[in-house]
Amino acid sequence: MIICFVNGGSILKSVKGMKSEIKEEIKKIFGKELFSDSLIDLISYSYDASDHHHRPDCIVWPEDKLQVCHLLSLANIHGFPVIPRGAGTGLAGGAVPVEGGVVVDTCRMNKILEISIEDRVAVVQPGVVYEDLDRILSRYGYFYPPDPASSRVCTIGGNVATNAGGLRGAKYGVTKHYVLGLEVVLPDGRIVKTGTRCMKSVSGYDLTSLFIGSEGTLGIITEITIKISPLPKEFKTLLCFFPTLKDAAQAVCDIIHAGIIPSALEILDENSIALMRQSKGIELPPSEAMLLIETDGFTHKEAEAQMAKVYNIVLKNRAVRVEKAERGEDRERLWNTRKMIGSIGIELGSDHVSEDVAIPISLMPEMITRVSEIIKKFELPFLIFGHAGDGNLHP
Repeated sequence: MIICFVNGGSILKSVKGMKSEIKEEIKKIFGKELFSDSLIDLISYSYDASDHHHRPDCIVWPEDKLQVCHLLSLANIHGFPVIPRGAGTGLAGGAVPVEGGVVVDTCRMNKILEISIEDRVAVVQPGVVYEDLDRILSRYGYFYPPDPASSRVCTIGGNVATNAGGLRGAKYGVTKHYVLGLEVVLPDGRIVKTGTRCMKSVSGYDLTSLFIGSEGTLGIITEITIKISPLPKEFKTLLCFFPTLKDAAQAVCDIIHAGIIPSALEILDENSIALMRQSKGIELPPSEAMLLIETDGFTHKEAEAQMAKVYNIVLKNRAVRVEKAERGEDRERLWNTRKMIGSIGIELGSDHVSEDVAIPISLMPEMITRVSEIIKKFELPFLIFGHAGDGNLHP
């Protein structure tokens, strides 16, 4: 059995058609309602948020792990590809069925099985949408810290499969820092359970980490146990504008070096700023670079003390304008628009590709300077933005 996650091909065909007898066996597992090989569905599932396209042979929507077990057992016998899929928001072509086969859409496995405030854990199925989980956790005064830009639609299963990070990575880390245990159906149809619901466990091999970020190549995740955290009550948000990207990048280095850990620390170049202004009508002055910074805490004093230090550092790094987002609705609008930068970046043209670059924070000024020089030399339409606080940029 093959679980494919490689580069895309043509939307018009699959590499090798699946025999009708095999489709009938798959249909017996899922029934007519949870199986499709209609043309419109095949085309709909031939792509994700990347620029890769290729049609599957069929799509299934499992409602429980036993259906997944039976499917993978069948695939192991007949050797057809199986491609697990969350919300399809990945930018690397991970959900594209390059060699045809069966796309397994986990959206119907969307139950929140348990929330334990005492243990600070939640147990969820892979199809649970990030924002839905976060909204429910907020009722208890808790949240799930990884915060992908696609949080409104992305699934927890997809987050685990890609080890998704996000805007809060500077302070809170990424998905791998919150997954305690997994239930996974292996390629031969067997079920394996990894990890524990304890905050610390050092017994045995760390198989949980093996599956995190494996993008569906090792099995299909059917249950996830995650850590949850108390939700901070106070937030301070600052917009800082700089004459050059290098100045902004140096401010990032100085903030981190000073021992300040903002809950979010985002960098945007002039094209990204223009997109924010044009797409949502947010009033932002023309500028070469901007830092969008947030501190949080459980008291006003805690959040404000950190932001006061940040304020002094950005001024020392030649910030030409510094503004506070005082109202909650202004803050929410800014962050929602920032999350949309990647998707509205397609306005640059059909050849736009969003990269995912990780660098040591100390090298950020040098890296941004060199990239900017290349952009200007070849007159490329380009965006530079990303999670500067943990060295993760999307040029």
